[in-house]
Amino acid sequence: MTIEPWYWIAFTVTAAAAQVGRNATQRSLTSLIGTVGATQVRFLYGLPFGFLFALLVVLAHGQGIPRIGGESLRWAFVGGLAQILATGLMLAAMREKSFVVATALTKIEPVWVALFGLVLLGDRLSATLTVAIAAATAGVLVMSWPGRGVAWTARPVLFGIASGAMFAVAAIGFRAAIRALDTPSFVLSASVILCLGLTIQSSLLLAYMLWRDRQSLLATLRAWRPSLLAGALGAFASQAWFLAFAVESAARVRTLALIEIFFAQLLSKRLFSQQASGQEWFGMFLLLAGVLLVLQH
Repeated sequence: MTIEPWYWIAFTVTAAAAQVGRNATQRSLTSLIGTVGATQVRFLYGLPFGFLFALLVVLAHGQGIPRIGGESLRWAFVGGLAQILATGLMLAAMREKSFVVATALTKIEPVWVALFGLVLLGDRLSATLTVAIAAATAGVLVMSWPGRGVAWTARPVLFGIASGAMFAVAAIGFRAAIRALDTPSFVLSASVILCLGLTIQSSLLLAYMLWRDRQSLLATLRAWRPSLLAGALGAFASQAWFLAFAVESAARVRTLALIEIFFAQLLSKRLFSQQASGQEWFGMFLLLAGVLLVLQH
């Protein structure tokens, strides 16, 4: 299958938009089923949709389910576990008084992706891409950083930095798993690894909830109707992310993915009629400058 240069851009923008919707749906579930339950919704209720996507792709290719080798399995496990840990660290940071600072620091993920991609996958960076990552990341930090008078301590900051690092490991792990899968189509590879990743994540969280948090598990099962929407949006976003990882380096994908912040800002302004501050406008300028550099690279 021919890979056009614009494919990864379309996949990434689609994924970022779907993720904003999924995040909004997940947040609404948190008060109903708790943070662990809301996290599990992303994987457990996304799993059937992931299998549906993969089934459609397999049937379209007519070549059966590809064999998953040990390398793909190992990388998918690394990516799945890292994504769970990243979410847990982010939630831990948000429980602190300085959660705004910590949440902002999770957005330095593209920097970690660039470093890990270079070390683990050999994804080299040009000078233009390096500047783009720096500009976009700085823009997100400027947009997200709280104003004066907001107290913060070291622990949530460390949680935020660690969360961003784990999200980066997840991106690298899933990209490596897709690359290691020998199939004639990047769509087939992405779809199969998505199913594998969701299966690993659902199983790990299910085992944890059976061991430590059965009440949240029961609440998650009772709230199946609203959870299905979150699962569908999550699976759709993940499918688009994995397609982007299949055709482009994780560093470029995750840098362009920062436009998710821009989408979230637009949604926030529409819902709450808030006016952007000078700090936010400057952050948006840096973010868009970084994105334009990534697109022209």
